[in-house]
Amino acid sequence: MRIITGKARGARLKAPKGLSTRPTSDRVKESLFSILGGRVVGRRVLDLFAGTGSLGLEALSRGAEYAVFVDRATDNILRDNAEHAHLADAVRVMRGDVFASLSRLDAEGERFDLVFCDPPYAKGLWERTLIELDASPILSRDAMVVVECGGDEKSLPPLSRLSLVREEHYGHTTLVRIFAAREDDV
Repeated sequence: MRIITGKARGARLKAPKGLSTRPTSDRVKESLFSILGGRVVGRRVLDLFAGTGSLGLEALSRGAEYAVFVDRATDNILRDNAEHAHLADAVRVMRGDVFASLSRLDAEGERFDLVFCDPPYAKGLWERTLIELDASPILSRDAMVVVECGGDEKSLPPLSRLSLVREEHYGHTTLVRIFAAREDDV
């Protein structure tokens, strides 16, 4: 696993031992960032269920301004990967529960333009996170939320501010959805 392009291109990322963390494959990551294109540059990024930090670090390498990484267990790996990629100056790592961290970030007045949400599959976590983000002022006016979930997780939760703008299937196992503010909400 590596950073694909940008100023940290080629940097290899550490992954935790075992199967509890499922990093986004380079193929899916390359496709996703091809879709996002220049919309990454200058953005404030939030990487939830960050694991190795692969998505947020890729965004920083491609010109994002700042990234916050939230994960319950991989804070040391996240810091090491940010250091190894020479991106640590633009990184904040938070260890803990995603939902408590969202509340804390909101209380601190943080706002984000691009959010990655890649929780363990089939546990209802992406739906719960998306509902929380939909109701939260943590998203900037033109924010995008990228969700990675299992290929069989087809249903969408009810949302008031966000709407699905793109959906990509990667084999039978992975589904990537991109949400943005509804036109009438902007």
